[in-house]
Amino acid sequence: MGRGRAKAKQTKVARDLKYQTFETDFGALAKELHGDEADSEEQDEGPDLDQWSDYAGPRRD
Repeated sequence: MGRGRAKAKQTKVARDLKYQTFETDFGALAKELHGDEADSEEQDEGPDLDQWSDYAGPRRD
């Protein structure tokens, strides 16, 4: 009991998503999924790593 209002809301949201059109940039999506070589190099060497190195404990190898 009491599920009618929630189900109606879910139905409305599902219908809106089904019939709404989106502008999709498939080139950007492919780059994000496959990874861009230039972006991955920049992420590996971040300037913030030096800032937080004071808080890191000694490395255990």
